[in-house]
Amino acid sequence: MTSSAHPDDAKPADAQAFPNAFPTAFAQQAAAQQAAAQEAFAKALASNPLAQGLAQAPMAALGAMSGEQAPPPPDIERLATNAARFIEQGGRALAAYMQPYQKGDAGEIQRNDFSDLVAVALTSIGRVAEHWTSDPARLAEAQAAIATPFLQLWAQTYRRMLGEKVEPVVPIPKGDKRYTAPEWSNLPLYDFLRQAHAISAEWAENLVERSTELDPRTRAKAKFYLRQIASALAPANFIATNPELLRQTLQTSGENLARGALHLAEDMEAGGGQLRIRQTDPSSFKFGENVAATPGHVVFRNELIELIQYTPTTESVLRRPLLIIPPWINKFYIMDLSAEKSLVRWVVEQGVTVFMVSWVNPDERHRDKTFASYIHEGIFAGLDAVKAATGEDRVNAIGYCVGGTLLATALAYMAQTGDERIQSATFFAAQTDFSDAGDIQVFIDEEQLRALEAKMEGKGYLEGAKMAMAFNMLRPNDLVWSYFVDNYMRGKTPAPFDLLYWNSDSTRLPIRNHTYYLRNFYIDNKLAKGEMEIGGIKLELGKVKVPAYFVAAKDDHIAPAASVYRGARLFGGEVRYTLAGSGHIAGIINPPIKNKYFYSTGPKPHGELKDWVPQSVKHDGSWWPDWMAWLIEQAPERVEARVPGAGGLPVLGPAPGEYVRVKS
Repeated sequence: MTSSAHPDDAKPADAQAFPNAFPTAFAQQAAAQQAAAQEAFAKALASNPLAQGLAQAPMAALGAMSGEQAPPPPDIERLATNAARFIEQGGRALAAYMQPYQKGDAGEIQRNDFSDLVAVALTSIGRVAEHWTSDPARLAEAQAAIATPFLQLWAQTYRRMLGEKVEPVVPIPKGDKRYTAPEWSNLPLYDFLRQAHAISAEWAENLVERSTELDPRTRAKAKFYLRQIASALAPANFIATNPELLRQTLQTSGENLARGALHLAEDMEAGGGQLRIRQTDPSSFKFGENVAATPGHVVFRNELIELIQYTPTTESVLRRPLLIIPPWINKFYIMDLSAEKSLVRWVVEQGVTVFMVSWVNPDERHRDKTFASYIHEGIFAGLDAVKAATGEDRVNAIGYCVGGTLLATALAYMAQTGDERIQSATFFAAQTDFSDAGDIQVFIDEEQLRALEAKMEGKGYLEGAKMAMAFNMLRPNDLVWSYFVDNYMRGKTPAPFDLLYWNSDSTRLPIRNHTYYLRNFYIDNKLAKGEMEIGGIKLELGKVKVPAYFVAAKDDHIAPAASVYRGARLFGGEVRYTLAGSGHIAGIINPPIKNKYFYSTGPKPHGELKDWVPQSVKHDGSWWPDWMAWLIEQAPERVEARVPGAGGLPVLGPAPGEYVRVKS
């Protein structure tokens, strides 16, 4: 296959050589520059009273504003040393950013998702702006909407400067960790900056909400990207406007920024030229020890899955085995984190024979694996293996997130073909009706999907980090900017946290399966409409008669509870819907021993979720025992516990297997 010429090929020789030579030269000179910069910086500060005064002024200002004695000024020698370290590590980060040019991958790096996202953001926000500026009356209305709260803020700030105690125009939201330091409330300057930012962000969002002449999808995109901009421009994200960062920088003589530059360089190198923000310390976790540590063995393997059978801890077990289908966009051990959080371990302890699908982390070899492949080589192959291992051809099944969508599709196919191997189905935060599937839809339309297909065509898959970033953008304050500030400005090393380790351990997505999933579910919503076909067979969820247990999370930003509810109504059998507290992960992975959150149970889904909630009964704690009671009720017969390898399948290796260890 021949490739077309790239525009860079036409550049002069010197221009082509620059990207290759620059990082190497910069790295070689960094050590020498550090000593020289340190000496020069120290001399400049020591000999320049004005420079010393500027270095001390922020500390004095903070002390004056807070009514406290000003902290001591920064140590000049330490400041010089840390400035040199900052420059050195900044050069290292820049060299990592330039590295793809050396490898000839510059074109791919340049054609990254960021430019596409900016284009979508500008288009949607531009349409909102055009809506308000095209009519003088509307423009005046918009100006008045922001003028009023700002006049109130100026008046409140002025009264505070006169010594009055007044309530803020915009209080600090409960649970907003960005503004917990007392300076954000005690110092008028920082209180003003915080409130001005909040007023501006709320004003912009309200303009979007009131742009009713625009189509809902455009408004949703504009609202989403304005939220990204507001999160990025928060005063907590900048040293000059964050009193905590300013104080720390001056007290440590810039050591926090030097450490932060080191973290930035390491993360840029880990991302191969693109920033991969660490959310936890990955060196603290080892498979089989403190994550994915429930004892068991791999008893089956094909191109798409490894099947793990877990070791029993009870003398007897339910006759009917349990097959778990996790999402293929993440790794299965979200259900097997530390021992006290492990859903798998808890289910095994209840006397259930548990089988877990562990999806392959795909590469170029899997580019032609389709959605149907994941059904046949994933779920159906797993069912065959469970029968071979236990002799049972009737099983219970669980599907989590997109694994639940896959399970629902498989059940609709099985209903049409007379396949009765799955006798009950449980769905964890799984959507089958995508008519209102949440904020993730802003990334998915036909135009963006075609652009994504073009990018994936070369390698045959989507890098896992790109999908992970899309999900992180759904909660930018918590999952992006808090770590940006902590890692690169405070210079903190992220603490070990198994959930965030899993969150960062993303998987690649094969092109045929991924684009089919986005187009047929998110864009066309074919399964809910009864228009989907697998192998020439039209699928109808209404023909799925097996008992189903749906659990949705109240604050889920990926699979909204109302969306899960609408999908549950489509099934033709007995359906139990449970609404859990918290979000997409914490709402599902909520062991009873923690006694956290709540869950609500009620009648079979009908109407909308808002109609169901008043009829439901709220319970404290975890929903796991309620689900286990339901599961046992489906088939209570018990048999002697089954040991991996004792049935018709030999042991291939210890859990958690090999597929889960492959990094993206």
